[in-house]
Amino acid sequence: MVWLDQALEGRATAALWTGPAGLVAPMSYRRHKNLDIACKASLQRGLPVRLRRSGGGLVPQGPGILNLSLAYPCNGSPGDLAEPVYHDLCAVLIRALSRLGIECRAHSVVGSFCDGRFNLAVTSQGIARKIAGTAQYWRRGNGRQAVLAHALLLVDADPVHLSEQANRFEAALESGRRYDANALTSVARCWQAEHPGIALSSVFFTTVRRHIAESLIHQPN
Repeated sequence: MVWLDQALEGRATAALWTGPAGLVAPMSYRRHKNLDIACKASLQRGLPVRLRRSGGGLVPQGPGILNLSLAYPCNGSPGDLAEPVYHDLCAVLIRALSRLGIECRAHSVVGSFCDGRFNLAVTSQGIARKIAGTAQYWRRGNGRQAVLAHALLLVDADPVHLSEQANRFEAALESGRRYDANALTSVARCWQAEHPGIALSSVFFTTVRRHIAESLIHQPN
């Protein structure tokens, strides 16, 4: 992880990026005896599977998904700073989405992929739906601690399609996990709910990206 290496040298990185279509699973998935079979079947569907070092569960990547990665040195231990790191990461997205009239908060959403209490969720009519997931990974070196804090935001990806692909992988894995598309939403869906009858701009994804970048620039110290 180049960004973490740079953070251990005292340099911070903020990156907004998109990845090719695929699935990303934690290393803990190696415990499943059908992992190779499930990975080959997913690859045949055009969705290569990559294993990552951070924890959590299966997550999708691909068109309509925007990633935010923040890598920086920290003065303190993961045990003391893990929650503040999550709060700071979530705050960037909360500010950015509020500019689009979308209110969200950290909230666990049962049935969503890679569920956790630092998901970002939008609540409508009493139902919380996941719009973003978060994770972090720590490394120590050069006498420093550094963290890579990551968020995955569903911008205009289709929650039904993402859940179907994830469920096919988990079924081949025989993991017993199943995800509910109704537990997910996207920035596009939320925006359209507030602007019925108005088509999404062709630069909607770029607009969301710009709002996040501006939120980073104006992040309180």
